[in-house]
Amino acid sequence: MRAITQESPGGPDTLVWGEVPDPVAGEGEVVLDVVASAVNRADLLQREGNYPVPPGASEVLGLECSGIVSEVGPGVEGWRVGDEVCALLAGGGYAERVAVPAAQLLPRPAGVELAAAAALPEVACTVWSNVFMQAGLAAGELLLVHGGGSGIGTMAIQLAKRAGARVATTAGSAEKLAFCRELGADITINYRDEDFVEVVRAAGGADVVLDNMGAAYLARNVAALAPDGRITVIGMQGGRKGELDIGALLAKRGSVYAAGLRGRPVEGRHGKGAVVAAVRAHVWPDVEAGRVRPVVHTRLPMARAADGHRILEESSHTGKVLLVND
Repeated sequence: MRAITQESPGGPDTLVWGEVPDPVAGEGEVVLDVVASAVNRADLLQREGNYPVPPGASEVLGLECSGIVSEVGPGVEGWRVGDEVCALLAGGGYAERVAVPAAQLLPRPAGVELAAAAALPEVACTVWSNVFMQAGLAAGELLLVHGGGSGIGTMAIQLAKRAGARVATTAGSAEKLAFCRELGADITINYRDEDFVEVVRAAGGADVVLDNMGAAYLARNVAALAPDGRITVIGMQGGRKGELDIGALLAKRGSVYAAGLRGRPVEGRHGKGAVVAAVRAHVWPDVEAGRVRPVVHTRLPMARAADGHRILEESSHTGKVLLVND
């Protein structure tokens, strides 16, 4: 099959549309004919050599996809050849075919085109597992989302509003902030010329912070917390080592939680299968009803994955960049 390959770490130009062996469905797995995948920040880190592939995962980039089941492995129940699905992956999405544990499959939501469904698994699973399963965002609370125009941000805004929470979000342009307001954001902050700490404090403080920046925002996120606030860190765009004022955290009875999705086991209480099952139960009904939708910035042929990476590096996108097989 064809897939995006890479001989050595580097820039977008190192990504090549080449050939690799076809995947085979193992115990508890299915093989999908990939219709579309999506570009995530983690893909850029892996391309640069800064995000090691988990043991046993495909070396091919791509943490989510949509497609059609073409092979069902031993021990799989509930899925058949021909089913239209989307999937959370540990790797392998930038390809024509991919093997995936059946526990990480989601049915294509009714009313969502199959290619567009590729924009859903990573963001829905990341937001649900961190903001709701871990941080326990509740109705009436204030969620601060950094990078509201990103795929994660656009999903977080929608899910938080659906849950009855208020949303404050940061972004770097008036256009992105306007789109965030269209999705339901109550407070929008241009991080280039506004201090999000001051704005959020004036609103009573953040009960939950969804942070993609890591070290650069750690102290400021603590400062922006309401009493009993929770910070959940999902990225390190601003560095991996920061200084934490434990006294300030204690004074607010606050907590800081950090978790990735890719490296989790498939099974277990906190495994990817449990997250996917929760998303199917709690998010999919609203997607099918049109209350939550995938936000797609652009679609590119899979062979142009390098261009998709450039778009994310420029931060010129709102929502997801899809890579589509012809």
